[in-house]
Amino acid sequence: MGAPPKAALAKWEKVRAFALGLPGAVEEHPWGETVIKVNKKIFVFLGVDDGTYPLGMGVKLTDDATHAHALTSPGAQPSGYGLGKSGWVRVPLAEKGAPRADLLCEWVEESYRAIATKKLIAELDGG
Repeated sequence: MGAPPKAALAKWEKVRAFALGLPGAVEEHPWGETVIKVNKKIFVFLGVDDGTYPLGMGVKLTDDATHAHALTSPGAQPSGYGLGKSGWVRVPLAEKGAPRADLLCEWVEESYRAIATKKLIAELDGG
């Protein structure tokens, strides 16, 4: 499949940096995949960066409108392994018309808020 396009890689890097900046967030690499966790639970899947899969991300979107909007992104689909039933969406980053990095970061924050503790969310909100 080769190297991902520079624009998609730049989005991926921005999303990763944003996710890691959230209170309590840590990066791990289970199954050879990059994930960001809070409270030992994944809130964003950032995929495998070995060129075997298109660059993308997976997030848990609990707001119905956000979830529906994310699914309108080019190539987006409910996440596999049964995660789609719980609101997880896989969004490719290299597709023509893929969401901008700032929107992707909003989705990452929604996913974080769905999984983080109330204490961490209060910290995020400056409380």
